[in-house]
Amino acid sequence: MKLFPTSLVGSYPQPDWLIDRQMLSKRMPPRIRADELWRVPAVWLEQAQNDATLVAIRDQERAGLDIITDGEIRRESYSNRFATALEGLDLDNPATITSRSGKAILVPRVVGPIRKKYAVMVEDVRFLRSNTDRPIKVTVPGPFTMTQQAHNDYYADEASLALDYATAVNAELRDLAAAGADIVQIDEPYLQPYPDKARDYGLAAMNRALESVDCKTALHTCFGYAALVSNRPEGYPFLTELAECNVDQISLETAQSNLDCAILKSLPAKTIILGVIDLSTNDVECAEVVAGRIRRDCKTALHTCFGYAALMSNRPEGYPFLTELAECNVDQISLETAQSNLPVFAFRPTILRPLVKMMRGGLF
Repeated sequence: MKLFPTSLVGSYPQPDWLIDRQMLSKRMPPRIRADELWRVPAVWLEQAQNDATLVAIRDQERAGLDIITDGEIRRESYSNRFATALEGLDLDNPATITSRSGKAILVPRVVGPIRKKYAVMVEDVRFLRSNTDRPIKVTVPGPFTMTQQAHNDYYADEASLALDYATAVNAELRDLAAAGADIVQIDEPYLQPYPDKARDYGLAAMNRALESVDCKTALHTCFGYAALVSNRPEGYPFLTELAECNVDQISLETAQSNLDCAILKSLPAKTIILGVIDLSTNDVECAEVVAGRIRRDCKTALHTCFGYAALMSNRPEGYPFLTELAECNVDQISLETAQSNLPVFAFRPTILRPLVKMMRGGLF
């Protein structure tokens, strides 16, 4: 694996010919199905989604990304494709709740035991695996986040609901690993606005979801869509607790939140994946700006006893690994901006060579 291996968190912009991006931009990310967003008739939709997925794969490869995703092209949001495929939900009579951004949104109504009916994204992984020879990653919404994105009319408490969501996620992750995924990732953005709930039952649910998965596992957490959530804190209310999560990698956004990387000292056993592209704007960022963020992150990390595996093969006990990747919610910016930004986070060695020398020589 290269120094600073790069990847999308998961999503990539869908082309305008496939989905009505203007309609999508004027609404909250859907929690129930939103078939009206697709421009292509249902009879040809799968073929069109496959074609758009190939475009996303080739864009990533041409840019030099090391780990490839399918861009979540077949989804109307990061969570609703999997969340609405489970048993125990009334999708015809959804409930209205207040979202994390304070707006009303329709969500599935839980009316029975949450169970997985079939492998939701196995064919997506097989398609991705057959169309690239690079390592591949696939994302699934996490059990804690899905619990917050549903209305509970069945379970005695949210903790019980979250554990059943976790069982369904675990079955899906195992299927995805068996289908050829190198990395499976659960997306848990709702850990941050609801840290008390996360402490009460979120960790137990996530650990159940990650049990006995036969490939690398990752957990992504963030502050929500940059285009929709402008008031972004500088720290993570629920982060140090993830030291007790049975996951290999922790993925964080840092470009917008200006995260003080010293807090990562609390995660010594995890591979840390840092988001370094600011997606609150459609402006294309230059490589020097992004490299500056990496230098900042790595400098702070080294001062708090952090290192990167490729540089420190004799990594002392207590040192975590450090990798880099693109910011999340890439699907919310234009396809043109995403295509221009991709080469920026497939970093050129000349930009980072001074950083590498400093890390090796301890010159910070």
